Amino acid sequence: MKIGLTVHPTKPEVRPLGARVLAAIGDRAEVVLSDSAAAIDPKRPSVPLDQLRTDVLIAIGGDGTFLHALRRSSVPLCPVNAGTVGVLAEVDARRPGELEAAVGRIVDGRYSLEERMKLAGRSGTVPLPDAVNEYVVHAAPVGAMRSFEISFDDRVVGRVRADGLIVATPTGSTAYSLSSFGPIVDPAVEGMVLTAIAPFRAETRALVADPLATVGIRPVEEPGGAVVIADGQEPVPLAADARVTVYRSPRRATLVRFGVGFLERLRGKRILPWSEEFAARGGSVADLPPAA
Repeated sequence: MKIGLTVHPTKPEVRPLGARVLAAIGDRAEVVLSDSAAAIDPKRPSVPLDQLRTDVLIAIGGDGTFLHALRRSSVPLCPVNAGTVGVLAEVDARRPGELEAAVGRIVDGRYSLEERMKLAGRSGTVPLPDAVNEYVVHAAPVGAMRSFEISFDDRVVGRVRADGLIVATPTGSTAYSLSSFGPIVDPAVEGMVLTAIAPFRAETRALVADPLATVGIRPVEEPGGAVVIADGQEPVPLAADARVTVYRSPRRATLVRFGVGFLERLRGKRILPWSEEFAARGGSVADLPPAA
């Protein structure tokens, strides 16, 4: 078996965690480091993330690290949370024994793969990078409002005046969309979540749309510009009167899972819409039966 390892490039606390992963693997599998993890063990081979070809990729960091890895690699990803929230991760390196238990299950093949919907898009006729979480079409400069025309399958359905609009996947429903009062959508339910950012009309509601639909967002001609951003990465300026078109990507994000459910991963993160005081913590990989 060949296992890849990548880490957040600037957080010093992830290096000891990477060393723990290497120690847990030992000589039971071949390990290839990404370029961002090369300093953990300079004697091991390292390659750019988009050139890494392994059976599993272990990523240590926060949701930004995981999204970056999913954007640059199609290898099944095992996200290990070393950040603050880590919604995509069900492995928390801060829990005693959990990291080593997860590595043991990977080496022994005691895991499953979960596919997640991604979004594809284009600005005018220019393709955009796929998004695991969301596309954001935002007024520029930040702090300005604009009117945005919304269409479904090339049919205009209305306009919204707001700071911007989010088109999110179910995975992204617990990210930027949630902070804009969008709904939580279980990733097993495919759909596109359309959420306004700071809308002028307080009663503006989010919408969960057919995953086979094509959503169009066009900033209505006003002074000032707009940008489109995929997964919080680099903003792409929109040409005047350009339409952003979003649809379900034919490509998928693949995550390594150990049997911890969606609600258990959210528990303790103050995301669920009900009290969690009765639960000391959510499900843990270390609580699962050991690998045979």
